[in-house]
Amino acid sequence: MPKTLLDIKNALDSNLGKRLLLKANGGRRKTIERSGILAETYPSVFVIELDQDENSFERVSYSYADVLTETVQITFYEDAAGNVALS
Repeated sequence: MPKTLLDIKNALDSNLGKRLLLKANGGRRKTIERSGILAETYPSVFVIELDQDENSFERVSYSYADVLTETVQITFYEDAAGNVALS
C-alpha cells in the first residue's frame, strides 16, 4: 500500500465501487473479516457497504490513518472469480 495518507486516498478513489475483503483489528487478539463494496471516500474517512447476508449492519467507515498504521488491511478483487487487483 502507499506510504502517505494522500496516496492511500487516491488509491481508494481509483477503486470506488469495487468488491473488497477487509481485515480489521478488533482488539484483544481478535481480527474481523468483512466483505463488501467501497462506496464512498471523504477527506478523512472511507465508507464500505457490507454484504447483508453476513453482517447485521449495512455500512462501516474507517480513516486513512487506519490503513497507514495497518490496523485495517484491504484487498480488492478484480472480478467475480476472486482475482486480486490491489492489496
